Amino acid sequence: MKITKAKLSDLDEVVSIYHQARAFMAANGNAKQWGNNYPPAALIEQDIASGHCYVCVEEQQIIGTFYFAIEEEPTYRIIEDGAWLNDRPYGVLHRVAVRTGKRGVASHCINWCYDIAGNMRIDTHADNVPMRRVLSKLGFQYCGVIYVRDGSPRLAFQKC
Repeated sequence: MKITKAKLSDLDEVVSIYHQARAFMAANGNAKQWGNNYPPAALIEQDIASGHCYVCVEEQQIIGTFYFAIEEEPTYRIIEDGAWLNDRPYGVLHRVAVRTGKRGVASHCINWCYDIAGNMRIDTHADNVPMRRVLSKLGFQYCGVIYVRDGSPRLAFQKC
């Protein structure tokens, strides 16, 4: 698997992977995290333009996508029922999505980001059991609860 920055020409395929991911999430008890249309194509275009949308490619096919940056995430400033492991600069990973039927892609993408940043923060919906399992398997520690822009809670994790 190879990870590269997404290009605008990848948009349709990336949107398709998010569509598949939403269906998977809904079928596995997590219909609320992304609803029916998150992330919208306009946000993905913005992520591509900013250079923060990445794709995971295998045999010339995009099999996964995610947002990654080493930047402060405003919704991480306040954490309840716990604390971050440190206050050092960190990588932030959002919107991890994998093509239906592919295994090990999320772990590969998360490890790739961690290798670059060395200090990672990530959040997920409480109902996202598959992602919570991956984070635990990869050594992320639960740190508390943060609230995303719409005010809904997310479980926050960090690895350093």
